[in-house]
Amino acid sequence: MKMICIFIFIFYLLSYTSHAVSTNDFCVADFMFPNTPSGYPCMSETNVTADHFASSTLVAGDTNNFFNLGFTTAFLKDIPGLNGLGISAGRIDFDINGTLPMHIHPDASELIIVAQGLLHYQVNTAPTKAIVYAVYGSENPSIQFLVTLLFRNNLPTPIIEKTTLLDASQIKKLKAQLGGSG
Repeated sequence: MKMICIFIFIFYLLSYTSHAVSTNDFCVADFMFPNTPSGYPCMSETNVTADHFASSTLVAGDTNNFFNLGFTTAFLKDIPGLNGLGISAGRIDFDINGTLPMHIHPDASELIIVAQGLLHYQVNTAPTKAIVYAVYGSENPSIQFLVTLLFRNNLPTPIIEKTTLLDASQIKKLKAQLGGSG
């Protein structure tokens, strides 16, 4: 079902952006020619098939690696019909202790949708302000801050020590600042 939703989303974007940006309905990449700043040249319409607009590549990625992380793509090489549209997609599978190292995308913006409530955070390490747009799978999303869940309660300090590897003095300091006890 998720795959069908992804295809519908991509087809929506294809139809919306292709009509809004150019007079061409589509421009399937012709990989026989070199890539240009505006994308690959268009394949002859007589050679275009439905397969150029679909992909089944967003399957679970292999997490048997140093990062315990699998990444699969729905990029131009996977869906030639994306040519010139400025969109692509990816799927990231995190195994237990999976880590996606710090990175940037200097040639793209990124929207991340966390599908299964993965604990996550963002930090701006740049010397300038950052802007983040978020999309949620709910019309009324909630948020839970781990720091308040841990330290604004009466959970005994020794339990928090064991589960966070913090020392008791740091835990007590945080509880005092956030209104917790114990």
